[in-house]
Amino acid sequence: MLTFIGLGLYDERSVTVEGQDALRAADRVFAEFYTSRLVGATVGELEAYHAVDVEVRDRAGVEQHPEPILDAAESSDVAFLTAGDTMISTTHVDLRMRAVERGIDTRVIHGVTAQSAASSLTGLQNYRFGKAVTLPFPYAHGADGVPASVVDAIEDNRERGLHTLVYLDIKVAGSSPAGPAEGEPDEFMTASEAAGMLAEDWDSEVLGVAVARAGSPDPVVAADTLAALAERDFGAPLHMLVVPGDVHHLEAEALATLAGCPAGVLPEF
Repeated sequence: MLTFIGLGLYDERSVTVEGQDALRAADRVFAEFYTSRLVGATVGELEAYHAVDVEVRDRAGVEQHPEPILDAAESSDVAFLTAGDTMISTTHVDLRMRAVERGIDTRVIHGVTAQSAASSLTGLQNYRFGKAVTLPFPYAHGADGVPASVVDAIEDNRERGLHTLVYLDIKVAGSSPAGPAEGEPDEFMTASEAAGMLAEDWDSEVLGVAVARAGSPDPVVAADTLAALAERDFGAPLHMLVVPGDVHHLEAEALATLAGCPAGVLPEF
């Protein structure tokens, strides 16, 4: 059996009770933290809290050489851990499909996602979000500034009146040639960096909403123009950025009340 468990958004306690039970009952536990990670807990803290040993796999160990995970799951109960919800990344879907092809039973235990948290914290209605995008570090995609595909997706959403959730790049040390080397600090794009890139390469006066540390005891939500957000410090990671489309009057009230949006930036009703 291979059980995919989403750990939620922040620390070792963010997992659901169902996920915790499955994690503690597993014979062997694998994890990856290169697509996202729990910034409120180290791997050691995760292990100590749940009384398990966690074998962390890098990108190659999940995508190119998953045999140790699959071999173990053929004869024992194996848990595979990720931050957030476990099936958001295509990496995890691929691993599950490989397991099914080998006749291994699979199970999915969901965790809280960044997308649902972004809606909940900002007051922007979940059903009014369009296609999400990921904004990479410029060095990671081999060009300066914002990729055209990101701008195109935001503009397509806005033409339909929809909001865009912008996931911000994470580079875990040693996980890829384009990121920091093993032993160097991990890199996390900040909401201010993302807002600055979009302000410079796209439109500085568009409304944006920064979300920092969703799922933690001290999340920060701030709405303003992209140019203004670029000048602010939102503290420790992880961060997200939302670019709203058409804003309903209740959403506007939420952005003013919950995110401190200046009156002149919001549409008038």
